[in-house]
Amino acid sequence: MELLFRDDAYLKSCETTVLASGEDGVRLDRTVFYPTGGGQPGDTGTLITSSGEVIRVVDTRKGDSHEDVVHILESAAPIPAVGDKVTAVIDWERRHRLMRMHSCLHLLCAVVTGNVTGGQIGEEKSRLDFDLPDTQLDKEFLTAELNRLITENHSVTQRWITDEELAANSDLVRTMSVKPPSGSGKVRLLDIAGVDLQPCGGTHVHETGEIGAVRVGKIENKGRQNRRINIHFDI
Repeated sequence: MELLFRDDAYLKSCETTVLASGEDGVRLDRTVFYPTGGGQPGDTGTLITSSGEVIRVVDTRKGDSHEDVVHILESAAPIPAVGDKVTAVIDWERRHRLMRMHSCLHLLCAVVTGNVTGGQIGEEKSRLDFDLPDTQLDKEFLTAELNRLITENHSVTQRWITDEELAANSDLVRTMSVKPPSGSGKVRLLDIAGVDLQPCGGTHVHETGEIGAVRVGKIENKGRQNRRINIHFDI
């Protein structure tokens, strides 16, 4: 399966062919739909058949491998047949908000010194959990630093390294709970110029200025050393 979102997160649709279909979902030969992973929810959207029928996709999940994406259809929706040509269309407004949030969480990793123990990306609110023993966190400082990095409009690019290169540079991995997708011979790095560099398979904006103003919400203690930082769009 060709994962078009991996090289261009701004693609909103693509022409594709059904490879497999059933009650568990639909697999396509290429897709713009991002599957749930790394704290980022799977895309929603539609499959439009050659006859104009619109089939709702309510979730997207990983299948048996990192290259396998399963499109989950709305209950009782018609199931396209193997070989059918369809147009896959994501809910772009929702995806774009998730992209902005995901990129913002990478900025948070640059502002807070500590390994990430968990996280979740949402359209309105997102969070990261950090391993931070005996650390005092200031909401106003964190908010100011995030918005400074956003307004500086750093470029956001991606590049690839081999599994061996990642193993030799283990300090690139900040997440303790989620390991970067490896095993295929290469790993994608997300590079926020001069700010943050770490493995990530998610979708992101091109420049930090696209994120827009944010604010730090509640900072919670989730264990002796675990600190949860909540982020909101400031609109």
